[in-house]
Amino acid sequence: MRLSGITPSGHPQLGNHLGAVRRWASDGRPDDLYFVSDLHAMTTSHDPNRLRARTSEMLAVLVASGIPVERVFVQSDLARELGALTWVLECTCSYGEAARMVQFREKGSGQGGVRLSLLTYPVLMAADILLQGADEVPVGEDQNQHVELARALARRFNGTYGEVFAVPRAVLPATGARVRDLADPTRKMSKSARDAAGVVFVLDEPDLIRRKVRRAVTDGCTGVAYAPAERPGVANLLEILAGCLGGRPADLAEGFGSYGALKEAVADAVIEELRPIRERTRALLADPGELARIRREGAARAAERGEHRLGSAMRLIGAG
Repeated sequence: MRLSGITPSGHPQLGNHLGAVRRWASDGRPDDLYFVSDLHAMTTSHDPNRLRARTSEMLAVLVASGIPVERVFVQSDLARELGALTWVLECTCSYGEAARMVQFREKGSGQGGVRLSLLTYPVLMAADILLQGADEVPVGEDQNQHVELARALARRFNGTYGEVFAVPRAVLPATGARVRDLADPTRKMSKSARDAAGVVFVLDEPDLIRRKVRRAVTDGCTGVAYAPAERPGVANLLEILAGCLGGRPADLAEGFGSYGALKEAVADAVIEELRPIRERTRALLADPGELARIRREGAARAAERGEHRLGSAMRLIGAG
């Protein structure tokens, strides 16, 4: 089975939808699991109320996007199980292994107040994977090293104490739409961007989406053409349009004689793509009892799925 998570470090945005969540809903297999990794959002300073609200919003978006409720859960609802397994894995991991993680070296260098969790969260990520018995973990290059750590810890535990964990492998996610910031197409669209002018959020109202798209950076050239290296702003708009409607960006470019016409078409396509998800998400958020039920039942299923692995690991390590 495959396990994928999304961190509520901000509001879900168009890149999350086109690049991952829509694919999870359409291509997910019956045993696959998707979770909101709210504990991973705590490695830096955060506002508890905002984290709680964004976690609920992210869960609602996953369900509203069409992912079956039996495949979703929230990470912190398994805090006891994950806390226990993380400790077991930390007792299996060396400091050097954790300190070699690229993200720790990049984000922690030169920061006097860096949190210990920035060092140890890859072990928590390993616990996420190993608790559920995932054998495939779709990740980008920036997270591949963390899956390799999970593989090493699974092998080491199994070899030292006894066979408990499946040894996972990283897999490249299926190619999704590449969505860039509308205001700065040299960077990816991000839910945690400080400047939201170029970020289309899933819950943005249609008028706001249209304003953001109309203000998208293009270039000083004439005519619409797909040339990502030379004209990244126009290429980004064409890729978003292709992500929403299908087709090849280069072919779509031939249908437009001006940037204005292209932007209007992109705005229309994005609005219609996100409309049903926005409506279903708002309905879920307006029914906290239903969302709480989905969350509670998801936690019970995920905990039950990992119960025997945690119990076996604790027993074999001499703590149970």
